Amino acid sequence: MGISPGKIKAAPPEHKPPAWPSADLGSIHFGGGDSISGVNRINQRTFIKRTAQGLAGLAVAPAALAKPLDQEEPTSKPKTESVATFSIVGFDPHTGDLGVAVQSKFFAVGSVVPWAKAGVGAIATQSYANVSYGPDGLELLAKGKSARETVETLTSADGNKQRRQLGIVDAKGNSASFTGSGCHPWAGHIEKPNFCAQGNILTGKEVVDAMASSFEQLQKLAKGGLCDWLANALMAGQDAGGDSRGRQSAALLVVRKKGGYGGGNDRFIDLRVDDHKTPIVELRRLLQLHKNLFKRAHANPPKG
Repeated sequence: MGISPGKIKAAPPEHKPPAWPSADLGSIHFGGGDSISGVNRINQRTFIKRTAQGLAGLAVAPAALAKPLDQEEPTSKPKTESVATFSIVGFDPHTGDLGVAVQSKFFAVGSVVPWAKAGVGAIATQSYANVSYGPDGLELLAKGKSARETVETLTSADGNKQRRQLGIVDAKGNSASFTGSGCHPWAGHIEKPNFCAQGNILTGKEVVDAMASSFEQLQKLAKGGLCDWLANALMAGQDAGGDSRGRQSAALLVVRKKGGYGGGNDRFIDLRVDDHKTPIVELRRLLQLHKNLFKRAHANPPKG
């Protein structure tokens, strides 16, 4: 029971307690006979101490309540999704340009598959992509390894290599690919001088055949630059069937020495379509914008 406020003497003026919320403090009970009307200094200190403890406990309540009750904590890392796609890796011996073009039914494929460095090589890593193949492969190429030697070195050290797909071209135009037996069908590749084409979960072999034929024809005619050969080869692959699951994203990466903005790096073209109903069509639109903006760079390529 509470102590009657009439039996508690008022505190001297110099000990006037601070203002409290408008609740009736005379009816607040702590147990053990403690109560407070806002004037008893001993019980006031008890009230402050215990109220602070209670508020400290409540401080975590919003975060705890924000999570739905039926939401469980993850028990394992997110599953690695297959980067099912088709790509082409190419080299232009006349300019020295190196690049990769890729399309997939996968969000933001350009953040995973294409890797390239001017004067060194270009790499596409896909299927259950091992993204370390990109930087590690470029390092091996920079040290003098050929495209074939680089593929063998990367895959031999990978315990999950049968789930990987890889395409590499070096700065001499040598190409090499790898398609693991664990890649989802149809999966395969074509290796030719200056380029290689590869894909998995495709409608059939005709997809990589079409890419290869397109690249070879444009290269022979010397029509456009490497960016055109790669982009058109990608469209040819789509027209032949493409990814059997559909389409979502595409990317085009072309590198040349001091080809980046202001000559500060080698990224001559770095275009990505992360989520689109017709990603290659959109990619080609962006490529045309690039040509319009950087006319001199496209019209005056370096000598390879």
